[in-house]
Amino acid sequence: MRGVFRIIVVALLLAGCSRSPGEAARDEPADDAPALREGIVTVSGDDAVSETLTWRAPAVEIPADGVDDVLERAGEALQAGNLAIDAGSAVPLYMALSKAAPDDARVRDGLRRALAAVIARGDAALAQAGDDISALREAHQMAAVARAVDGDDKAVLGYLERIDQADTLWDLNREGELALADGDYGEDGGGALAKFREALKLAPGQPRAMQGLAATESAMIRNAEIAADKADFEGAKRWLVAAAKIRPEMSTVPDAAARVERQRSARVARLRDLGVAALAQPDGLEQARRRLAEVLLIALPGDPAAADLRERIDLAEHYGQFRPGQQFTDGLKNGARGPQMVVVPHGAFYMGATKDDDQATDLERPRHPIRFARGLAMSITEVTVGDFRRFINATGRQTRAERRGYSMAYDERSGNFVRMSGVDWRSDYAGNPATDDLPVLHVSARDAEAYAEWLSEQSGHAYRLPSEAEFEYALRAGGATPYPWGTGAPPKGSGNYTGAKDRSPTGRHWNNAFDGYGDGFWGPAPAGRFDANAWQVRDLAGNVSEWVADCWHDGYRRAPSDGTAWLNPGCRTRVVRGGSWASAPVQTRSSWRAPAGVDSTNGRIGFRVVREI
Repeated sequence: MRGVFRIIVVALLLAGCSRSPGEAARDEPADDAPALREGIVTVSGDDAVSETLTWRAPAVEIPADGVDDVLERAGEALQAGNLAIDAGSAVPLYMALSKAAPDDARVRDGLRRALAAVIARGDAALAQAGDDISALREAHQMAAVARAVDGDDKAVLGYLERIDQADTLWDLNREGELALADGDYGEDGGGALAKFREALKLAPGQPRAMQGLAATESAMIRNAEIAADKADFEGAKRWLVAAAKIRPEMSTVPDAAARVERQRSARVARLRDLGVAALAQPDGLEQARRRLAEVLLIALPGDPAAADLRERIDLAEHYGQFRPGQQFTDGLKNGARGPQMVVVPHGAFYMGATKDDDQATDLERPRHPIRFARGLAMSITEVTVGDFRRFINATGRQTRAERRGYSMAYDERSGNFVRMSGVDWRSDYAGNPATDDLPVLHVSARDAEAYAEWLSEQSGHAYRLPSEAEFEYALRAGGATPYPWGTGAPPKGSGNYTGAKDRSPTGRHWNNAFDGYGDGFWGPAPAGRFDANAWQVRDLAGNVSEWVADCWHDGYRRAPSDGTAWLNPGCRTRVVRGGSWASAPVQTRSSWRAPAGVDSTNGRIGFRVVREI
C-alpha cells in the first residue's frame, strides 16, 4: 500500500477516556499536524480515508414497560454479530437499557458481553492489520465503540494499547518501505533497515517487517547483479557484503554471490566470443586485442577464456577466409555449382527446452550449454529436387524409395499419409511430379549423407549433414524463445507452417494449427520462398522437417557439449529436426525433436547440408 498513513488515532482515542459515553472528543491538533475536523483522522495516498474517532450511540427510546422487549432485541442483535451499526445494534440497545434500568443485572451482563464482542472483533481485525489498512481502520472503529461504552475498563485500555502498537508498527513499516522505494537501504546505518529492525524489536517476527528485511536484502543483491552486468565486480562485492549482514542465517547471499561469479564467467566468455568474432572481420585484430584487455580487467587469474582469446589473436594473421553472414557457393568438378551457403557465426547457446516450457517433454531436456569454437557454413535452404537431380545424374544412385518401390505420401481423400507405389525423390508430398525448386522429399538419412559425400568429392571441401546442435543453434539464431519468432502465432511471411487459414485442394483444414495464420501452401513451398532468419537461413522451422547427423537418444544427458553430432556405431534411428508444412504447432518449437528410422522416407522430411570452414 502506497502513501503516508498519518494516524493520530491513539492519542485521540486515549485522550478523554474518562468522558461519559456520549461526550465528543475535542482534542486540538498539534501545530505541525494537518488540519482536522473534529474526530477525523486523515490518511493520504492510496490509503486515504476519513474515519471518525468517536462513536455516539444512536438514540434509542425505551418505553417504561418495554425493557424486556428491548433486552430481547439486544440479545438477538448480539447473537447475530450486529454490534454497533445502527439503533437496532446490540451496543446502542444495551447502553440505552443501562440508563433505563441501571440496576438490572441482565442489562449489565448484556453490556459486558457486547463490550467483549467489540474487543474480540477489534482484535480479529488487528490480527490482519499488519499490511491491510482496511483491517486497521476496522480495529480503530471498534476502539471508538469500546471507548464509548467504558473508556476506563481495563480490557478497553489494554485494547487501546494494542491499537497503539499496531499504529506504530504500521508507521515503521511504511517508513521503511518508502525508504526502500527511494533507494535508502541503510547499508551504512539508518534507512529502511533501521525502520524494519525497530519494528521487529517491537514485535519480533512480525511478517511485514520480515518481508521488508527480505526485500531490502533482495534490493542490495539486485544492485550487486546490476554492478556485475556493468562489469563492476568490486562494486558487486561491496553490495553483497552489506546484504550478508541482514539475514546471515539464510543462503540467499551466498547463492547470489555464485550467480555474480557466473555473470563474471559469462561476461568473460562473451568478451572472448566478441574477440573471436572480430578476428573474422577485416582489420579486426585491434578490436580483438581490446576485447582481450577487457577480459583481463575482470577475469580471475588463470581464466581459460582469456588464454584462448590470446592464442586466437596470435593465430589471426595466418587464419580465416570467411566472415559471419558471408554467402557463397562452391564450384563442382562437373562444372555445376553447389547449394548456396551462408556462414553461421560461432558462439554459444543453451540447447533444449526450458523448465517452464509446458509443451516440452523430457526428450528435449536437460537444457544444456553448447559452445561452437568455429563458425560453419549452412545451406540457406533445404536441398532442392534440382540439386538432388544433379547428384543422381552424376552418380546413378538409386535411392531407398526407388529400390523398394514406394514411399509415404499425403492422400488428399483421407487426409492421411499412406504408402504409395512409385513415389521417390522425383515426387512431391502427394506423389505427383515435383518441380526442381521444391525441397527434395522421400529421401532417407543415408540418401542425404550420400549426397553430402558427393558434394565433398566434387568441391574438395567437407560437406555433411548438420549436427542436431548446429541445427537448433542456426534455427534459434541468437534467440532463446519457445518458437524461433518468440511466442504466439508466427509473423506473416515467416514460414510454411500449419495455419488455421490454410486449405487443401479440396478444402480440408488443420484441426491443430496456429490461430489466424495462413501461408498459402498446403504441402511444401518452393525452397527459400519465406523470410530468412537473423542469420540469413531460411525454412529451418517450417516447410519440411530435416534429417540431422545424430543418432537418436532419449534426452541430452551425456550429450556432446561442443556441438558435434552424437553418434553410435551402426545406429538405426536418427534425429529429425524442425517443423514441416504438416506439423502441429508444438512440433514447430525451437527445441522439438523426433526419432525416425534411418531408412524412412515420406512427404514431410528433407534435408540441408553444412560445410566445414
